[in-house]
Amino acid sequence: MPNPLKLCKRAYIEWKSARSQASVLSKESDPSVDPGDFALSLKRPTDYYLRLHQAFHRELPVELGAHRDYFRQEKRGFGEDAFHVMWRLLFDRFRPRRFLEIGVYRGQVLSLVSLISKLGNDGCEVTGVSPFSPAGDSVSEYLVNLDYMADTLRNFEHFGLKQPTLLKAYSTDPEAVKMISSSRWDMIYIDGNHDYDIVVRDWELCSGALETGGIVVLDDSGLTSGYKPPLFATGGHPGPSRLASEIDSAKFEEILQVGHNRVFRKL
Repeated sequence: MPNPLKLCKRAYIEWKSARSQASVLSKESDPSVDPGDFALSLKRPTDYYLRLHQAFHRELPVELGAHRDYFRQEKRGFGEDAFHVMWRLLFDRFRPRRFLEIGVYRGQVLSLVSLISKLGNDGCEVTGVSPFSPAGDSVSEYLVNLDYMADTLRNFEHFGLKQPTLLKAYSTDPEAVKMISSSRWDMIYIDGNHDYDIVVRDWELCSGALETGGIVVLDDSGLTSGYKPPLFATGGHPGPSRLASEIDSAKFEEILQVGHNRVFRKL
């Protein structure tokens, strides 16, 4: 039986979160914050995040808003509204041809980038590596009794998208290491195991397989930045955040931050 105290606490947090979002959306967009100004996101990360949250509700194409709504239903996905705007901005600017995600869960991001590519007639190939199981880590727990692989494919079908290339494996498994390292990627999203030692291995493997000029988006890595999340958002987790602070700036340039997502370009 659910703990009444926990239920009350959760309801209170959800109420505070909803009020915080309503407050942000009740304000006019700050004219000094241009969503296309990636450099500003590094100087004023909190202001930039709030502007992208507004952009999701005011400026995003209806197809992408419907995608977010679908994954919000029945808690099919995590993430935050501003991230849908972030992925559109990244695809509009860099037009990746080969996209890799580490840690697919139920396919929200993988299907989103596929949908963005479809709407833009870009023909981006999308690939995901994930255990497709309830396996968690020190900060995450996931649903049991769910076929994650079949669920991801159903979610692609729901949006009429071409089926992705999926590998059922941990990113540290030999078959995953071989598949990732034997290809060249234009854009990689690292959102797998959040423990520091695993995130480091994912970074080393993925950054080595990235094309020069390619992009890595590192999830849950905002704790070591100047970003101050509003009540309806989070700053990330210690493992990815520590890694983000250790990335060699002589090899990778941080070009964008949207909340706890930090984006690096290979020099």
